Amino acid sequence: MLIFTPMQHGICLLSAVPCRKEAANTSEMVTQLLFGEQYSILETKEDWLKIKTAYDHYECWMNIKQHHPITSAIFNQLQSQKIICSTNLFSMLTHNEQSFPISIGATLPFYINQQLNISNKTFVVEGSTNSEYNKELSIKKLLQTAHLFLNSPYLWGGRTPMGIDCSGFTQLVFKIHGLKLPRDAYQQVELGSALNFVEEAEAGDLAFFDNEEGKIVHVGILLDNERIIHASGYVKIDKFDHYGIFNSVTKKYSHTLRVINRVV
Repeated sequence: MLIFTPMQHGICLLSAVPCRKEAANTSEMVTQLLFGEQYSILETKEDWLKIKTAYDHYECWMNIKQHHPITSAIFNQLQSQKIICSTNLFSMLTHNEQSFPISIGATLPFYINQQLNISNKTFVVEGSTNSEYNKELSIKKLLQTAHLFLNSPYLWGGRTPMGIDCSGFTQLVFKIHGLKLPRDAYQQVELGSALNFVEEAEAGDLAFFDNEEGKIVHVGILLDNERIIHASGYVKIDKFDHYGIFNSVTKKYSHTLRVINRVV
């Protein structure tokens, strides 16, 4: 039974929560909530919540067992807090003498002096952090972050080093450095300005690729106008030119270039 509810909110207090296309464990995972990310509840269906994520306004379903409620006041406060895990692939949180890992890119609500307090829970953070406030985006640092993900396995809907998809990879790398990207490649292509020629491409530009129907299906970050780092099978660096991505193992083009956008 589908139930529409007044606007309620929640926060992810687990390492990562799978979010699905439909209200079922067998439905495909379309994204993940990382620790500290917030959401609004749109409707309920048995043991499932349809949510809209606060970070990228993505609509999906999460299991109610993984829901942690917060008030509207706390939800609104958190929209201006931007402290995140930054340089370690995984940091550790300790709560009630129990430790668990959280992924790079996780959000740390109400963070002060290596601690955060949320809903009467106190967590101690072991790991480096980064504030998005008043921080100039350094392309060099952005690419250093991207390299941290090398060899992370591809996972449809994934947003952690344990499994990540192409647009989750670009979104997370840019999130760590204070630039917000939408969740999916076809949404990300709407940002920035398109370049006319591959030769104009610079490090940090986003390259988008389409399928035979012309739909944007892949995205990666350019290291220069000849190399790209992207998630395809796993996060790796491939050769790149005006045709697309060239796989040096198969000696074939794996993705067809559609457009290059400069977003920073």
